[in-house]
Amino acid sequence: MTGPSANTSAIKSYFSPLDTRIAVVGCGYIGTVIAAVLAERGFVVTGIDRDPSVRHSINTGVCAISEPGLDKLVERNAARGRLQASDDFSRIADCAVVLITVDTPLSPSGEADLSRLGAAVESCAPFVSDDHLVIIKSTVPPNTTAEFVAPVLRRNATPLIAFSPERLAEGQALSDFTSIPIVAGGIDDDSTKAAGQFWRAALGLDIIEVRDSCAAELVKLADNLWIDLNIALANDLAKLSDKLDTDVLEVIRAANTLSKGGRHVNILEPSMGVGGSCLTKDPWFVDAMAKRLGVEMRTPKTSRGINDSMPDYAVDLINELLLSNGRVAANCRVAVLGLAFKSNTGDCRFTPTKPAIAAMAETGYSVVLHDPLVSAADAAMVSDLPLEPDLETAITGADCIAFFTGHDAFRRLPMARIAELANPGALIFDGRIQYGRDQIEEIKLLGLRYKGIGR
Repeated sequence: MTGPSANTSAIKSYFSPLDTRIAVVGCGYIGTVIAAVLAERGFVVTGIDRDPSVRHSINTGVCAISEPGLDKLVERNAARGRLQASDDFSRIADCAVVLITVDTPLSPSGEADLSRLGAAVESCAPFVSDDHLVIIKSTVPPNTTAEFVAPVLRRNATPLIAFSPERLAEGQALSDFTSIPIVAGGIDDDSTKAAGQFWRAALGLDIIEVRDSCAAELVKLADNLWIDLNIALANDLAKLSDKLDTDVLEVIRAANTLSKGGRHVNILEPSMGVGGSCLTKDPWFVDAMAKRLGVEMRTPKTSRGINDSMPDYAVDLINELLLSNGRVAANCRVAVLGLAFKSNTGDCRFTPTKPAIAAMAETGYSVVLHDPLVSAADAAMVSDLPLEPDLETAITGADCIAFFTGHDAFRRLPMARIAELANPGALIFDGRIQYGRDQIEEIKLLGLRYKGIGR
């Protein structure tokens, strides 16, 4: 870490909502959540985004993002004048804190594509002064904040610059953002302290100040690498359990009662695939970084390979059960319930349902799609098949009901009703619902068949 910055006196002892204006650059999923929560806390927040539809939504108090509770925060704070959006980067000059939350997608070479971050930083630079605190929240490879961002922002001024990883899970983002400890690491000591002081004042949470921005950047990647590896372990155990004709969930739940290192073993649950914008790319960020440093890391490729195999594995299980006794796919109707990558969200980014649906269509099944949380536009990115708007219509006459997400709306439909609508002996494929033993017995008593991942 470098020594004290040139603007030590600029560190505010307390960032009060009464006198602190905040700019959030990039109003996608993460940016909108952060902006809405901070506005609810009393800050005046300006979202900076180049997309006119995003700006219009925020300025009219309409939330285009499916996240429980977020719509009410956006509506309430837009009406109060505490949340607004603009494409004018000069408005940063009136803000004390700038949070940058633009996307950093995976490039074709497997590296982090920093072009959007670079463009955002270049646009901010002319309006950043010595009094600014700039916090990067976009997921980036280590040393990006110090070596890629800071030189641009400090061309003509010496703002405080830190990195603070995004640690939110879709479906529970509001509670996560207001309860999970915040990690902060600056390009110098003063930047770290200022970032910590801001987050304490803004959210009242425990703040973990790490050595520097490099360490903070690696925290995010370490979290997601662990999650991806953990799910990969669960998926491998599921494949093994299928061969052993045992229930992987019973195995995992029993295994998780072991105390180790002061905590319990915590194997996550298997599913028909892993999606989203983080777990599908962050392990590759780690892999690319390790290669540049001459370090051989086998875990990123291993976890990605296992988890990427699950959509095809799920379809193979369906094929094995549906196409027995000479039955042909063209005579089978499959109702796919859920297109989103995660239960109780409408987010279809890198969803594992996309390759699974494509494989089933290629096999020749008559495939029907339904997801009450996914828009028609987002569904079109997953498949060219139309969305069936009604759940019961989608199930009617189905030979297989494939639960590819575990939306609460699906859980509320009684199994007896499913048995009435589906064809006799229909297959219930549990890709993510994780039905319990009693529910599985009910399925069988109703004359249906059941198959889960590793179950």
